[in-house]
Amino acid sequence: MNTHHPSPLGTATPWPIWALGAFLLATLMAVSWQLRATGGAIAQDNGAVQWQRSLRFEDRPNGDIAVLDAGTRQEVARFQGEQGFLRGSLRALARERKRSELGPDAPFELTGHVGGRITLRDPATGQRINLESFGPTNSAVFAQLQWAR
Repeated sequence: MNTHHPSPLGTATPWPIWALGAFLLATLMAVSWQLRATGGAIAQDNGAVQWQRSLRFEDRPNGDIAVLDAGTRQEVARFQGEQGFLRGSLRALARERKRSELGPDAPFELTGHVGGRITLRDPATGQRINLESFGPTNSAVFAQLQWAR
């Protein structure tokens, strides 16, 4: 008993299938080219700025992370212990600085937006981390720096 039925399209692939494949390939190439030309950045509206703070983060010999106000150079907060999200976020931005052959001296900008978004941006490289994307607990680690004195 033969259950195999010949294709109604025959053995040759019809030209519309080839045209669709070529169109999809051209579209993917165009998108890839545009992402490379613009640096891969996708514009994102974070809303109006509600508050902003320039901060420096420094490792201490005992493993703590000291947070300094960039303008006054005064320590405004200190994080002890593992601080996985904080360290990971800072490491990601520091990696971009190292890749761009920039030093660690320039401050980062911590910004709170009207809609509740919080971003950590490196003006030296243009890199930005949308902190609320990682959940309220992780975002709160940085949000507390708004009022730190």
